[in-house]
Amino acid sequence: MTEIVAKTNNYRRYNPLLDEWIIVAANRVSRPWQGASTNESRENSATSFQSTTTLNPLAPGGLRTSGKTTPQYESVYVFENDFPSITNHDVIDAPIDAEDELFQQHTIRGECRVICYHPSSEKSIALMDEKEALTVVRLWVAQFIELAPKWKWVQIFENRGAAVGSSNSHPHGQIWAGDFLPNLPKRKDDNQRRYYAKYGRPMLLDYVEKEEKNGTRVVIVNHHWIVVVPFWAMWPYETMIIPRRHVRRLSELKEIEEISLAQIIRRLMIKYDNIFKCAFPFGMGWLGAPTGPYQSSDNGDHWQLHLIIHPPLLRSATVPKYMAGYEILAEPQRDITAEMAAETIRNQSDEHCMTKM
Repeated sequence: MTEIVAKTNNYRRYNPLLDEWIIVAANRVSRPWQGASTNESRENSATSFQSTTTLNPLAPGGLRTSGKTTPQYESVYVFENDFPSITNHDVIDAPIDAEDELFQQHTIRGECRVICYHPSSEKSIALMDEKEALTVVRLWVAQFIELAPKWKWVQIFENRGAAVGSSNSHPHGQIWAGDFLPNLPKRKDDNQRRYYAKYGRPMLLDYVEKEEKNGTRVVIVNHHWIVVVPFWAMWPYETMIIPRRHVRRLSELKEIEEISLAQIIRRLMIKYDNIFKCAFPFGMGWLGAPTGPYQSSDNGDHWQLHLIIHPPLLRSATVPKYMAGYEILAEPQRDITAEMAAETIRNQSDEHCMTKM
């Protein structure tokens, strides 16, 4: 196995025991950190509503660790990540060593971007008006359309709160786009493809219809979208936002669907914050049909676009669910039923708790 890649660029290594890959990005260890540490109060660092504009590198005029200054933006703002996990530099590629299947690695190429949702550090999606939330949705779509022709997978995601590893509480998301299909998207691609071959319909479109009829796990529904706590949910208040018609990728959304998406995601975020009267932490991201060469070689009809949201909080603003022990060694378990979680979220007010203070 060649080691030169370890000195030149980020790469993937293969785990033959699990049949999956891991990204190695040693440059990330030097990125700035403003999130939680082991001796900090979770209540203060992870879930409180607080302004962080002062000295914030993501706020307009903020100085970033790279030495670059964030411009005085007035709406949304996108820039190349100063500490990318995937790059597109001209480096020496390390081919997979076919002679030893236990030590496989290969260089990865791509790009990483940071997307600031709003100039105000206090304006999470839950606290935005509908027009501001729509601007974020349209930014997601525009970035996807720009990157999709170049890369096999475009991952748009957000980590909100130190409890899920966010290094800055300013409302922002990220995009990692690369020349490979990551583990979980590949697994979803395989499973949806098998279902489609068997039934001739996208799995998640059938799932949406059955969840609507059942109703117990439905949180919110409008003309174009449905929010459900998945039957198989792993995190306590996990949800999925799924189109009610067949949509493979973000680029296929109609204007009216973008508008109704902004409305429904804003409602969901308000309900989340209202559960424990805190800035509800979560990790969320978009998944749809693969891009780049897949768009010409495979129509992706087996895919259904969806947004998955994984919040860790369980019993209060300071008591998260930890995946440990049996859960990381054998199989996850959940502490409340999906039906109970859906009822809790559904019953929250559509008025944000901060507006009542």
